[in-house]
Parts: sequence; C-alpha cells; structure tokens
Amino acid sequence: MSTVPGDTAAGGPDAAPPGRRHEPDLRAMTRINLHPIASPMPLGFFTVAIASVMTGCLQLGVLEAADRRAVALCVLPAFALQLLVSFLAFGARDVIAATLMGTFAGSWLAYALVTGTGAAGGHRVLGVFNLALLCFGALMALVTRPKRALWLVIVVSLPRWAATGLAGLTGAEWLGRLAGGLGLLVALAAAYAAFALMLEDMRGEQVLPIGRSGPAHTAVEGDLVVQLRNLERQAGVRRTL
Repeated sequence: MSTVPGDTAAGGPDAAPPGRRHEPDLRAMTRINLHPIASPMPLGFFTVAIASVMTGCLQLGVLEAADRRAVALCVLPAFALQLLVSFLAFGARDVIAATLMGTFAGSWLAYALVTGTGAAGGHRVLGVFNLALLCFGALMALVTRPKRALWLVIVVSLPRWAATGLAGLTGAEWLGRLAGGLGLLVALAAAYAAFALMLEDMRGEQVLPIGRSGPAHTAVEGDLVVQLRNLERQAGVRRTL
C-alpha cells in the first residue's frame, strides 16, 4: 500500500499519537455569535437616584420616622430593577458595571428588609453594613476610574456610606442628617450620569461630558476590530471562569 506525506493512517507527520483519536483543528469551524443589547446603565443610575432621594429625605427628617416602612416599600423595587441591570451588564460582558449594580441591588434589599420589618438593632446592623459598603466602594473606585460615570457615583457615595455607617453605630443625629444631604448629592450625580448616557445612546455620540478614558474610551470610540479583540479569552467563551 502506497502512502503520501501527512497520511495519518500510515504514520505520517500529522498522525495522532498511539492510543489517541485524531481530532481536526476546530478553529476554522468555530463561530462566536454576539447579541447586542441596549445599555442598561441609565436604568441603573436612575434607580440609584430615586432610591437615594427616598432614603435621604427620611434621614433629613423631611419624612417622619413613622414613614420608615413606607420608604422601605418604595425602595424595595430598586432591588429588582438593579438586579436586572446587573444581569444585563453581565450579558454585555461588563463585569465592573455588573458587580456594582448587583451590589447596589443587594444593599437596597437589605435596607428595605431591615427598615420595613423594624428588626431589633437595625440601626447598628445597617451601620456596620454601610461601613462594609464603604470598603467595597473604595476598592471599586480604584478600578472604575476610566469609566467616569460609574466612578463619579461611587466617589460621591463613599462619604454617604461613611456618614450613614457612623450614624448607625453612634446614634448621632447630625451624622444622620449629613448622610441624608449626601444622599441627595448621590441622587444628583446618578441622575446626571443616567441622563448623559441616555442622550449618548439616543444620538450615537457624546452630548454631555462623561470623561471616559483608557479602555472605556476605546470601547465607545474604537472600531469593531477593537471590540472583538481577545474575545476568545472572555467569560462565556473560554472554557472556565
């Protein structure tokens, strides 16, 4: 029987090792399908703004202590909305936005449950919880700087988390009112980010300054080749996380 170079059956250079089945190169047959979605970030930021207004007004005394359960019920939908934003952000392969929005969702749920049920020691527990959020936010601020909309909301939230945490642990009324004022500031920053991103998405260009830099700027301004770079190494495509 005659053989030709590369004949796997005859032990050519492309032959599979003994005891192993020869597998063809699958790269040419592999296709990666992308499913573009609308940006969920305006919804996430508007949710932060509205919920922050409600909690800030309660801390400032605009709403009375007897209204705590009603405020908790108004804040509870923020959990579902921001959880949805987190899921969509994971689908859009933005792990930073997804992580931030998912954590915000959890914080609104915790606040609504503790405040709405009037759990014993709720003030102290939420104080510790907000200080934990402060640590989380400090870490997130280090990695979100190129994404200035996210970075702005986090940076403004840091003193609010600090004041709320200390107010819960110490019971100082002035700290609670300071946290309420900072909550309204967070609402303004989040509303601006949401409105700017929505205008940008509608018009296909930046209208209000957001200040993207680095990879975040390239992701918006770069061409399709830039967007698909290293796609095979991203979660959902590679074999393991």
